[in-house]
Amino acid sequence: MSRTDDLPQVPVAPGPPVPSRRLVLKGAAVAAGALATTPAVATAAPYRKAPPFVNPLVRQRADPYIHRHSDGHYYFTATAPEYDRIILRRAATLNGLATAAESVIWTKHATGVMGAHIWAPEIHRIGGKWYIYFASAPAESVWDIRIWVLENANRDPFKGTWVERGQVKTAWETFSLDATTFTHRGTRYLVWAQHEPGQDNNTGLFLSKMLNPWTLRGPQVRLSTPEFDWECVGYKVNEGPAVLARNGRLFLSYSASATDYHYCMGLLTVDANADLLNPANWSKSRTPVFTSNDTTKQYGPGHNCFTVAEDGRSDVLVYHARQYKEITGDPLNDPNRHTRVQKLGWNRDGTPEFGVPVADTVADSAKESARAGEAVADARAGGGT
Repeated sequence: MSRTDDLPQVPVAPGPPVPSRRLVLKGAAVAAGALATTPAVATAAPYRKAPPFVNPLVRQRADPYIHRHSDGHYYFTATAPEYDRIILRRAATLNGLATAAESVIWTKHATGVMGAHIWAPEIHRIGGKWYIYFASAPAESVWDIRIWVLENANRDPFKGTWVERGQVKTAWETFSLDATTFTHRGTRYLVWAQHEPGQDNNTGLFLSKMLNPWTLRGPQVRLSTPEFDWECVGYKVNEGPAVLARNGRLFLSYSASATDYHYCMGLLTVDANADLLNPANWSKSRTPVFTSNDTTKQYGPGHNCFTVAEDGRSDVLVYHARQYKEITGDPLNDPNRHTRVQKLGWNRDGTPEFGVPVADTVADSAKESARAGEAVADARAGGGT
């Protein structure tokens, strides 16, 4: 969960989140370009309204993850459509990620494990080190996808060495991906998607405590499996989990169905005082909470994360979507899943209001996407992944 590993939790009453005084001051300092120490006595400072978001934020970057760090920067990583590398961007503002320089911090192996399908990286700061969780498969068996971890001890993730910590070993050696980590009341957890032997589906969602950033401990429990019609279009999928703690509850969003315009998001909810490892404590939305929209012309929204705007108080939904519905061939070969951001709303009962995927704000973005897609297709035809 992209905002709680390094930023203080914001206790709120039911309704829209109300930030603490400390976070207000921190948000103001971020807007100025650097974090400042909160004074013992300070006059109330007005919130700086977050600027309108630019959408698409980053083209041809699917499964986006944005980490807002205590250094005042946003760190961005996502799936590249060639499925061959892990990229990283950094900016002082969310909109700044659109034009930020992009660095390749790791590339796939030529043979063996971590040699194909480099998917859905996430960057986390844990215990003074940087970690990236991602999915990959052996070059010789490209659908044997598993979860892997990189570690960097440098304070700057663009520097130092990314060490391969290895595979996250789960209960079964089966298709697994989309790991995310979060802490709750001093305990670190991992939640991920995996195929469970004997189940008639592609993936369900699982949760476990962690011994360290690359090792699970204790029971691994299933939180959700595809069961509703909207979770089973094309493929029976629950994947791409993301966690947000608010209003005395934990909200776990996830994505469902095939990766075309049927792709959509559901929501699990648990009381913050409950045992997270008891599946009975989690409730599940019976209908999707975020779907394709013909009016705004955004299709297949999903694989989201959460962050916070520069004002330090506005929750932000980060996700990918396409600008068209019809796709020729396998949707996984279509490169135009673009990273998008929009404000996450809150209902009066303290539950998140996702709304609809907003319309584009960048002119001619569909035409640019088509040209970029042709370039990727040409690269693949020349021997790319």
